[in-house]
Amino acid sequence: MTATTPLAELSAAGVSIWLDDLSRQRIASGGLQDLIDTKNVVGVTTNPTIFAGALSKGEAYVDQVAALAAAGATVQEAVFEITTDDVTAASDIFRPVYDRTNGVDGRVSIEVEPGLAHDAAGTVAQAQELWAKVNRPNAMIKIPATIEGLEAITATIALGISVNVTLIFSLQRHREVINAYLSGLEKAKAAGINLRTIHSVASFFVSRVDTEINQRLEAIGTETAIALKSKAGVANAQLAYEVFQQAFSTERALGLLAAGANKQRPLWASTGVKDAALPDTLYVTNLVAPEVVNTMPEKTLDATFDHGVIPADSITGAYDEANAVLDALANEGVSYVDVTQVLEAEGVAKFIISWNELLDTVTVALDAAKNSAEATSAL
Repeated sequence: MTATTPLAELSAAGVSIWLDDLSRQRIASGGLQDLIDTKNVVGVTTNPTIFAGALSKGEAYVDQVAALAAAGATVQEAVFEITTDDVTAASDIFRPVYDRTNGVDGRVSIEVEPGLAHDAAGTVAQAQELWAKVNRPNAMIKIPATIEGLEAITATIALGISVNVTLIFSLQRHREVINAYLSGLEKAKAAGINLRTIHSVASFFVSRVDTEINQRLEAIGTETAIALKSKAGVANAQLAYEVFQQAFSTERALGLLAAGANKQRPLWASTGVKDAALPDTLYVTNLVAPEVVNTMPEKTLDATFDHGVIPADSITGAYDEANAVLDALANEGVSYVDVTQVLEAEGVAKFIISWNELLDTVTVALDAAKNSAEATSAL
């Protein structure tokens, strides 16, 4: 592609564009390949909400559900087979991107069951199962950045498995995630694993921060509080990039990089605006810098393609202003620690709800397939 679209300009500025969506229909129709070819998409992220939506629409899964029902698969087994098949197929589509970028991009992420968010051993075990099932070097296993998740991240990286760390909201947790990654790399190195084969991203959530803080600012209601609305998400993410720069400039990190390790890139997640009054490219154009990923829902991707104005770098010169925003929020009585703790707990809870919806959807589909097969055999 030529650098004639805002998305191409975003890529040229060092931002990897990943799509926050996946479905079998998108894979089979050629739509995913089209986004690679026309909109500079170089990766995909998934989560339980995305799979629940995909399974509830269309007929793309009917044949596989019928086969799984005939084989007597449980709902958990069916979900495992369906989701890993989609991720495997998408990984094959992105393999040329993976090869072209030496493994940096061309990535497709699949998340461990959200109910394991506070179970380190269970998370590691399922990460191994997902990694082995997909069996593609460009897969990434998503692990939430809970306290227990930190232990799981280190253990999973130590096994040579690439990890997308999700649900990061605070700068302190981001530091802890990077530490967990570096600890995993040290263990992998000691085990003789080639560090070049291990990649990771740290998914830092953006718009959800604004949603939660805006509610608190509205409750405060002062003029100075209202003036701070919708500024925290960008400021927080910009400072996360500073954390990334600092962490990978340490002697510890530089030693691992010299041994072939890759940096754990910041990934901007939750980049669709939740307030219609805000610019629809707010969490794209204000978060441009080298070595980051922006994972976008298709609506945000299309908006950026249509009218995004891409700066060369909208992060590294903004640290003082970003710190001033967080300081001003504290002065208004908004607790950064409480906000980020609430968001982490809500994030896990929302994914568990979506996971249960996914199980319910597949249960209904399996039952329908069994009933249809029984009716046909009775004829």
